[in-house]
Amino acid sequence: MSTTTEPAAPSAPENREEFLSAMFASLVIQQTNMAGIFLGLAPNPQTGETGQDLEHAQYFIDQLEMLEAKTKGNLNRQEEGLLRQSLTNLRMAFVEVVAKAAVAAPPQEKAEAPPVATPAAPSIATAPAVDDSKKKFTKKY
Repeated sequence: MSTTTEPAAPSAPENREEFLSAMFASLVIQQTNMAGIFLGLAPNPQTGETGQDLEHAQYFIDQLEMLEAKTKGNLNRQEEGLLRQSLTNLRMAFVEVVAKAAVAAPPQEKAEAPPVATPAAPSIATAPAVDDSKKKFTKKY
């Protein structure tokens, strides 16, 4: 006899649909929470510290966008609303975090331009003779 307990599989079709809907909502909320943690909106559950990692936050937002695209037309109103609201909130939070980071960042010093290679001045022996008797430009006022 096995000591492990397996979750009861839903038997009726409507129970199966409710189960899948709950699983979908759980997935969306999980991805939303992970993006929120990486945006610094919530502390990391492992460390208890709040920090930002915009690259990872963007990854979770992208996953939700992919989910939205791949499930288009296959979600009920509640599922679609949850996904759309989660994405809207995360996108707004992402923009706010990026904007705050841009304001808080000190202005970057302009890096000195690398030295430009200038052609060597021609030697006097090879330079063409300059005729100063001719005017090249005239100014009229």
